[in-house]
Amino acid sequence: MDDDTARPRGRGTDDALRSRWRDCLVAARRGAGGPDPMPYADNLLARWAEPQRKYHTTAHLAAVLDRVDTLAGHAADADAVRLAAWFHDAVYRPDRSENEERSAVLAERALTEAGVPAGTTAEVARLVRLTVTHDPADGDSNGEVLCDADLAILASPPKEYAEYAAQVREEYGFVPDETFREGRAAVLRQLLELPRLFRTPFGAAEWEPRARQNLLTELELLAR
Repeated sequence: MDDDTARPRGRGTDDALRSRWRDCLVAARRGAGGPDPMPYADNLLARWAEPQRKYHTTAHLAAVLDRVDTLAGHAADADAVRLAAWFHDAVYRPDRSENEERSAVLAERALTEAGVPAGTTAEVARLVRLTVTHDPADGDSNGEVLCDADLAILASPPKEYAEYAAQVREEYGFVPDETFREGRAAVLRQLLELPRLFRTPFGAAEWEPRARQNLLTELELLAR
C-alpha cells in the first residue's frame, strides 16, 4: 500500500481501531491468506490523522464503524461495508473534488494486494464511490448501510451537531465566508431534497426527524 501522500504512524496508532481493521480484513479474505494486516491499518490511520482534517478524522471513522455495526443486520455483506467505511474518506483534501474516486482507487489497489477477493474489492470500491451522492438504489442494502452510517452525524443532539458544523467550516477555512455559506447551503438543500436521508429501517425511524431539523436549523443560520 505504498503511496507518497501518507506514511505509517507506527505504534502510536489507536490500538482499538487497528484491531477492528485486522478483524475486518481477515473476515473479508474468506479464509484465504495474505500479508500482515497491520501495515495497512497504520497507513490508513495516518491518512485519517492528516492535519487538514478537523471533522473527517479517526473519530469520524470510529463513529461510522460503530454505526455500521448497529446496522450490520441490514447489509448483504457487512464486512465489505466495514472495509468501505475505512476507505470512504481515506483520501481527503477539502480543496479537491475527486476525493471519493481517489479513495476508491486506493481501496482497489490496497485490498487486492492485501488478499481480499476481487468481488469484495469491487464492492468496496463501488460503495466508496456511492458516498459522492449518498443516494443508493432501492434494494442496495450495503449502500444503504454505509450511507446511513456516514450521515448519522446529522441526527446528533444540537450541541454535537453544532460542533460538527464548526469542524466542517474549519476544514474549509481557506474559503471566504460568503462563498462557504453559499456552497454549504447548496449541500444542505441537496440533502433535504432527498426523499429519505436514511434508507435502513433503523435509520429512518431513529435518525430521520432529528437530522432534517438539524439541517433546516443550519440552513436558517447560514441565511442570517
